[in-house]
Amino acid sequence: MAAAKKTLVIVESPSKAKTIGKFLGSRYKVVASVGHVRDLPKSKLGIALPEELESGQEAFDPQYINIRGKGDLIKELKKEARNASKIYLATDPDREGEAISWHLAFLLGIPEDAPCRIVFNEITSKTVKEAVKNPRPIDLSLVDAQQARRVLDRLVGYQISPLLWRKIARGLSAGRVQSAALKIICDREKEIEAFVPEEFWTIEAAFRKDKEFTAKLATCKGSKIEIRTKDQADAILAELENGKYSVGALDEKERLRKPAPPLTTSSMQQDAANKLNFSTRKTMMVAQQLYEGIEIKGMGTVGLVSYIRTDSVRISDEARMAAKEFINNEMGEQYYGGAVYSNKKKDVQDAHEAIRPSNVVITPEKIKDQVSKDQYNLYKLIWQRFVASQMAPAKLMAVSTDIVNGDYAFRATGSKILFDGFLKINPPAKGGDENKELPELSIGEELVPADVHGDQNFTQPPARFTEASLVKDLEEKEIGRPSTYAPIVATLMDRKYIKKEKKNLLPTQLGFTVTGMMSEFFKEIVDVGFTARMEEGLDDIETKGVRWKKIIEDYYGTLKAELDRAYKDIPVSEPAVELTGEKCPECGKDLAIKHGRFGSFIACTGYPQCKYTKPIVQTIDVKCPKCGGDIVVKRGGKGKVFYGCSNYPECNQAYWDKPTGRMCPECGSMLVEKKSRNGDFACSNKECNYKE
Repeated sequence: MAAAKKTLVIVESPSKAKTIGKFLGSRYKVVASVGHVRDLPKSKLGIALPEELESGQEAFDPQYINIRGKGDLIKELKKEARNASKIYLATDPDREGEAISWHLAFLLGIPEDAPCRIVFNEITSKTVKEAVKNPRPIDLSLVDAQQARRVLDRLVGYQISPLLWRKIARGLSAGRVQSAALKIICDREKEIEAFVPEEFWTIEAAFRKDKEFTAKLATCKGSKIEIRTKDQADAILAELENGKYSVGALDEKERLRKPAPPLTTSSMQQDAANKLNFSTRKTMMVAQQLYEGIEIKGMGTVGLVSYIRTDSVRISDEARMAAKEFINNEMGEQYYGGAVYSNKKKDVQDAHEAIRPSNVVITPEKIKDQVSKDQYNLYKLIWQRFVASQMAPAKLMAVSTDIVNGDYAFRATGSKILFDGFLKINPPAKGGDENKELPELSIGEELVPADVHGDQNFTQPPARFTEASLVKDLEEKEIGRPSTYAPIVATLMDRKYIKKEKKNLLPTQLGFTVTGMMSEFFKEIVDVGFTARMEEGLDDIETKGVRWKKIIEDYYGTLKAELDRAYKDIPVSEPAVELTGEKCPECGKDLAIKHGRFGSFIACTGYPQCKYTKPIVQTIDVKCPKCGGDIVVKRGGKGKVFYGCSNYPECNQAYWDKPTGRMCPECGSMLVEKKSRNGDFACSNKECNYKE
């Protein structure tokens, strides 16, 4: 008797397939497509341009091909499809996921109107089983929105990049959103360079009554005071010295501090950067792991958070009720607030909830010993923000007082927490004003200062962007979408257009050069307003049913005009080089930074006559345990990073994992970073099993 046919479920990733397979049981076969299976060809533009149409083509038709290297996987998927009783496409619930399902349906011969698509906002047994009961056809509006974005980005990247090669250097790239983001960073750096600091002074007085508190000079004769020079400050201090201080005004107000809404993709990236020092790329990688599922004792594989690519702060009624029950049981009914959040702008991603824990009862501490440190920290960030969002506001007594001396008034402020509310679970940062109390004061009371002094200050230039502030700026300017922020920053870093110093993002000389050329010849492409309007047009495809090729036609007119002018006006010239300021020890010519397949290096500008090169040495502040030399970052023959002693070949000490500089307490060998689920650090000695 032939075995009963199974229902085939196709997802993107193997880890997601493993999690869902456990939920659905033996009557289902769950397999992974491992991302996209069809895409535009890498070797050519792959889009039918209006001026180059062949018979049977429409303008901007994408010429999709099966992705190289996926032939065997596609054969296996077709085989599984032939043997299945039913096929469900369970890729991610967004534009990209819808497009992957559309391509899979094409390859497997599934009609577009067939109810083959299942979606779920979180990977739990309940939601997955519910989704299987409610399949729907593929949403072609979502597919068209993704196609338009893909075609648009290909038109920009594949047609402008060769001009960068011609003008600057081979291997460079331009991008629709990437180029606008780079210009924002370069423009900020120009502001900083052009900034002229201005001197100003502040005057502060310290008083003591039961406790010490400080007050800053705020007004003179009721108007805000500005002190520009030391002479002005000294004159005011002299006047103050001859006068007496007394309490002139007191103001007490009870105020509420409301919790922040649950996390979106953007706010998660910003919070993780500010609080955990995560890059946007790392945040999305760890969040994906939490979404796809982690093995938890007694529970099996569990998707810990809801879908991680969303612009929405909305949460479901079911999630709100679960939070209410948890807060009432664990903290008391007075701590429940039950705020309902909605988006200021009704946008396309509102179909997805905010990022929240799939099961609020699974507290961070319950899983701390079963997940990696990074997974724990990000889950705690998501869990705390969600639970806090459903808690009652904190009640504070805000106190402000004016301490007067003649015509001058000093201002002191403080506050006292009357009811902690959501601060109970999401406490304020250390040094915050939430619990900085002033002593009991009364109007007319005389005070004797312990100290009165003036401080010289200078106005500060605009701050450089960090990953967090860049993401915030891109979101405010409506450039790109949350799912694209991490790749934007990563691409700019990989292309050496920007670099990171501490947390700050700085444009390199190469970045300035690329932005300069783009601004000269492609003003619209790098214009922030134009890019934002394009994003709105792309959203209209999904939300208003706008024909996707119409959006491309409108954009291409601008792009084509700028391309024609650029090809005419950009001369074929020697590419710009980034000089190091050093001379070649072999021929005396300038040394320059070159960019190769496996990273950057220093080479002589006299190439090919002079072939002198040397690596760019990157140290990690760790000394070699054998000889005391510096451990430096190196690359092997295939470009793989490893860590070796700078005194090679005299010393051959090397590690594949990043050394920490700390020694193993059991065998004395170097501890290295492992970042595994079982521990963050391990002994480099293979015969030693020490981990921590």
